[in-house]
Amino acid sequence: MSRQRYEDLVRDLCKVFEVGNADGVLQRGALEVSGYEVSLLHLGNDEHAMYMNFNFGIASAGKTLRLFYLMLQSNLSIYAQDQAQLGVSPDTGVVLLIVRVPMTDDIDGQWLADTFVHYSEHGRYWRQNMADVPDDQFPGAPSAPFLWMRA
Repeated sequence: MSRQRYEDLVRDLCKVFEVGNADGVLQRGALEVSGYEVSLLHLGNDEHAMYMNFNFGIASAGKTLRLFYLMLQSNLSIYAQDQAQLGVSPDTGVVLLIVRVPMTDDIDGQWLADTFVHYSEHGRYWRQNMADVPDDQFPGAPSAPFLWMRA
């Protein structure tokens, strides 16, 4: 049943975003929304949840130590509240935000769409203020608190 629930949620999400090929999204396991590719996963060892992996871009050389510090800070102060975490793919160097979504009865396509939009804003902030900041400005990048992200 949980695999069927996952497929139903992805189809519902595609309806909200007016994506006509829900079967293609299910087959590919990814959807692009607001310029962000988001992988949609259903894992056998966590049957009652789905995972949304937001691709925030590549952590460039020379910035990785500071980015790891900022990811740790974000994971402890922001994402610990909502079953999300920032990390880096060891294979690609891509910064990922991984969000675990319990597939409860109150989750539907609109809820998932709102979650997409919400975390896309986090991705936009991440790119503009951390990943894409020129090297000469990077040491000062986000020296301000992350108040906009707090609940």
